[in-house]
Amino acid sequence: MAAELTSTRLNAENHLLLDQPLLRLPHELARRNFKSVQRLVEREREHVLPALKETASASMSNAREPDHAIATLDAMILRMRSLKRKMEILQQEEKMIHEQSKKRIQHLESLHQIPSLADVKYDQWSRVRLDRLIVDHMLRSGYLESAQQLAHEKGIEGLVDLNVFVQCQRIAESLRRGETKDALQWCGENKAALKKSQYNLEFELRLQQYIELIRSGDKKKFVDAMMHAKKYLAPYKETQSTEIHRAAGLLAFPRDTKAEPYKSIYSLERWNRLSDLFIRTHHELLSLSSRPLLHIALSAGLSALKTPSCHSAYTSPSSNSLSTTTSVCPICSTELNELARNMPYAHHTKSYVESDPIVLPNGRIYGQQRLTEMSEKVGCVASGKVKDPTTGEVFDESEMKKVYIM
Repeated sequence: MAAELTSTRLNAENHLLLDQPLLRLPHELARRNFKSVQRLVEREREHVLPALKETASASMSNAREPDHAIATLDAMILRMRSLKRKMEILQQEEKMIHEQSKKRIQHLESLHQIPSLADVKYDQWSRVRLDRLIVDHMLRSGYLESAQQLAHEKGIEGLVDLNVFVQCQRIAESLRRGETKDALQWCGENKAALKKSQYNLEFELRLQQYIELIRSGDKKKFVDAMMHAKKYLAPYKETQSTEIHRAAGLLAFPRDTKAEPYKSIYSLERWNRLSDLFIRTHHELLSLSSRPLLHIALSAGLSALKTPSCHSAYTSPSSNSLSTTTSVCPICSTELNELARNMPYAHHTKSYVESDPIVLPNGRIYGQQRLTEMSEKVGCVASGKVKDPTTGEVFDESEMKKVYIM
């Protein structure tokens, strides 16, 4: 009885290992929002305080001509009103982040109130988490409208990152179309954070702009390309010297060149690589997992079930018309087979084998009694033959060989 209670006891901390991004992202968004407020205040302070001091001094020394002072004060008032509007927008964003964080904390806290895996409340909580994982997978796959609809129907908008992924996919799509404006704007907004990134997104975007100027073949644009390189590429000469030298070599090669590496640099496939690079950089800055959370959750279960036979040369029972078995192994299924391919095999401390193992000519091993029973069902034993339940091959009983486990 004690063992049964132990096996069904809910360990909330282990469950929450998968849900760390649920709280990490709002924290990152709140931090970025605070940094935006800080930048706005500092920028306006640097402009307003000196202007105010200068206006006060001018008004005291030239009291008979107040018009200039009044105009300056009006300009400062306009700047302060603009600052107020921007601060109000950021305040609304901050409120939304706090509300989102509150909902997520409540969702995770409810797990600590569930004592057992057998509790019906745990089934309800698990269903909500599954819905979250599905929405996350759909967002990462680009099915934005479907993800939004599912989140709305399930009432979990506060538990998923719709706006974040919508913005990410919008910029990624613009790069696939050959546009760098949105991505460069994003880089400008996150300039400080990008300095710590392991990816060189801004450099690659500037390099692509340079490539497009050269691709045009217009000699006048070559001058623009050189000016562009001097302004945007030269600052990276210490870390990206090889790429900069290759970029300079483009001036001597036409866009239809067959010479490498210039052919690859001119390739339009670079836009897709830029899009993928942006997504990796975006996820890194916001502490998002590079893989869908659904894949991570599935990986644990897949590894627990996986055996060497799941990726053998023989087709799975689900797709083999000659197979006599009807059960479908999740790992062998066409939906999960590829996902499980790189997963480690299940770790078993004990081996479980048939008590009367035999080997068939094709190298497959079965229990003799079990194999005979299955062959009887398909009418093979009467003719002195047995049928491999996996491959559908038929062999004489005399071809079976006894196996001895050492």
